[in-house]
Amino acid sequence: MFLKEEKKALTRLALLSIGWGIGLDRFYEGKTKDAFLSIVGWGLIFGSIFLLSPCHGYEYVDGAKNYADMNTNPLIFIPLALGVYGGFLVVRKGFRLLRQFETAEN
Repeated sequence: MFLKEEKKALTRLALLSIGWGIGLDRFYEGKTKDAFLSIVGWGLIFGSIFLLSPCHGYEYVDGAKNYADMNTNPLIFIPLALGVYGGFLVVRKGFRLLRQFETAEN
């Protein structure tokens, strides 16, 4: 039904779409170092976004603090920019795998 190259590209694309945050596609490719770096990188991005976010919920329950007094930490733009760049890399790899599927030899 599918050629070997097409099956490989579809498998990698499925792993990328499901497990991009934990590097499943890189584990499948045998690049364990890159997969662990992916886990650490996305963990740092999401963790720093959580820690640097201006609202931690518990301080703003029942009017303890006013939302108008909230100040945004300027450092939050660093993990946001890195997250956007990482998302761009995931989408770019997805398109590369789709192109690889499309151009598989008969």
